[in-house]
Amino acid sequence: MKLNTIKQVGRSDLINMGPIRLRQPIPTQAIESIDPFVLLHHYGPYEINMDNNPFDLGPHPHRGFEPITFLIQGEQLHRDSLGNESVVKAGDVQWTTSGRGIIHAEGPTKDFVEKGGTLEGIQLWLNLPAAKKMMQPKYQHVASKNFNVIKSEDDKVSVQVVAGNFNAIEGKITTQTPVNTYMIDMEVGGVVNIPMNTLHQSMLYLLNGDVLVNEEVQLIKGENQLIEFNTDGNEIVIKAKIKSKLLFLSGTPLNEKVANYGPYVMNTQTELLEAMRDYQQGKMGFLPT
Repeated sequence: MKLNTIKQVGRSDLINMGPIRLRQPIPTQAIESIDPFVLLHHYGPYEINMDNNPFDLGPHPHRGFEPITFLIQGEQLHRDSLGNESVVKAGDVQWTTSGRGIIHAEGPTKDFVEKGGTLEGIQLWLNLPAAKKMMQPKYQHVASKNFNVIKSEDDKVSVQVVAGNFNAIEGKITTQTPVNTYMIDMEVGGVVNIPMNTLHQSMLYLLNGDVLVNEEVQLIKGENQLIEFNTDGNEIVIKAKIKSKLLFLSGTPLNEKVANYGPYVMNTQTELLEAMRDYQQGKMGFLPT
């Protein structure tokens, strides 16, 4: 087995997005994207209650990519123009393929706001290849209890296989391109070897904790939180110094031009203008407020 070398290490600094303050490890000045992943937002933890609910996002459109939510804490309501309505709970994943266009809304459920609680999650944008940007939109929601989970013999590591496969264990999400996605929970002293696909671009993001990767780079929340790997090995090794949570992502790079504006990720400026026009003309459907 050969360890993948580290291409670059990134921070996850706080930014303002309207009324929401969140962490944005991609894009940054240092790391524009890790093809096919074009954006990663880590929101929360927020204390949500009747007087404080900044993460209530009303109906808005998407086209040309897959917006994905990994809910870490709390409870969110998803609605979309396909007629889907579901309550996403801690540990669940919602995977939207926007394709030619979808309108969706999400935010803490009414019950969650009324009783109060902590909300935290990851919003990931996974690019679609040009040939699939105008496909029919679709929506997947998988509850935490339905994922395949791999545990270490000492019970110090738990790997939730979201998409792709981990040592022949399959994820529950159907993907449009080859992607491996794992949510990793580690206790103090836990060690895990992550198999790497040499055809994938890959990265590791620390949500919480303190870990050592390949006996070389330390990830600590508030400092370095992201690693992008080279494609020169077939595994990485993670050791937890304290209780930690990480998201591993890898995918086949599209190697295509990217043009993005607001909620659209396309290949050309013309396609962006067409997306804006189609939304204004109601061609992406309708979702009441």
